[in-house]
Amino acid sequence: MLDTRVGGDLAEIREKVIAGERLSFEDGIRLFESNEVTRIGQLANLVRERINGNRAYFIHNYRLYPTNICVYKCRFCAFRVSKGDERGYEIPAQRVVRELEGVDLTGVTEFHIVGGIHPDWGFEEYLNFIRAVHEAYPHIHIKAWTGVEIDHFTHLTGESVEWVLERMREAGLGSLPGGGAEIFNWETRRKICRTKCTGERWLEIHETAHNLGMKTNATMLYGHIETPEDKVDHMLRLREVQDRTGGFMTFIPLAFHPENTRLKHIPISTGANDLKHIAISRLMLDNIPHIKAYWVTETVEVAQVALSYGADDLDGTIVVDEEIIDAAGGRHVQGAMTKERFADMIREAGRDPFERDTLYNVVRAY
Repeated sequence: MLDTRVGGDLAEIREKVIAGERLSFEDGIRLFESNEVTRIGQLANLVRERINGNRAYFIHNYRLYPTNICVYKCRFCAFRVSKGDERGYEIPAQRVVRELEGVDLTGVTEFHIVGGIHPDWGFEEYLNFIRAVHEAYPHIHIKAWTGVEIDHFTHLTGESVEWVLERMREAGLGSLPGGGAEIFNWETRRKICRTKCTGERWLEIHETAHNLGMKTNATMLYGHIETPEDKVDHMLRLREVQDRTGGFMTFIPLAFHPENTRLKHIPISTGANDLKHIAISRLMLDNIPHIKAYWVTETVEVAQVALSYGADDLDGTIVVDEEIIDAAGGRHVQGAMTKERFADMIREAGRDPFERDTLYNVVRAY
């Protein structure tokens, strides 16, 4: 039940939420400045149940990381290495396919493919990676290449975003992940990843994908040097694109992990802070249907609680280690994250577990 005692700066926001009115930039700032995390969570839960009822989703997915060698030197990234570094690796498409032959992919409905921007790889290498995986496993949806990678492909080819996406789709690409968004505001973005494409370019690429009929996700990296204004601006820019296209499926607020990065002096986000960001995301992004609590960055326990703070999705089994977060000191869990474990986690949190595919078609109701 929604606590009717919400007062102070949240009273007006509460009335808007109950009435189904859209929150403003100023509302978003008030939410971030408030310490009433539980009451913000109650408001987010109201919206969450209005949109998704008691359902909570997860997916049986498999991660592929073709290379960790990257031309970019983002200050928040512990995954990338420079060419020539002994930690570097590159896995050609055919080798990936051979290695997958020894993997139990029963029930897997999604390949999630991301990695570094390799200085020596041309567009064909990336295209052939998608083609080879798709030809070997045509029944598994491929979600691959962030907006940053798509932007890089346009520079490699001299072609438009539309041309690149069409070639990738012909090869077997199904949708785009939400990575690379980080923080859109340039004053902050230039301090953490200045050589990447701008936030405006990232939004343009995703809007183009939507206009071509492709679904995508969106992320926001928080807990580094960003301001509340940066975060609200980020969400509102996504909301504006979604108003035009309806193409974003999920928003994932990603907690920054500082270990082994050039921002390692920054304290790691707390569970309460993670819940606050998830709740505010649900309140501000009224037109994006799903909010994900990414258990890899937030821990299983916080992700469970997040199902009552606005989140309705826990991501998935992943099958292999999440290499990008692991490199930055991600918090591990003991034992495999099986489908049964996800179902139990969701039931323990008082929700109804649903296994989904990438496009949120229900695979199984537990």
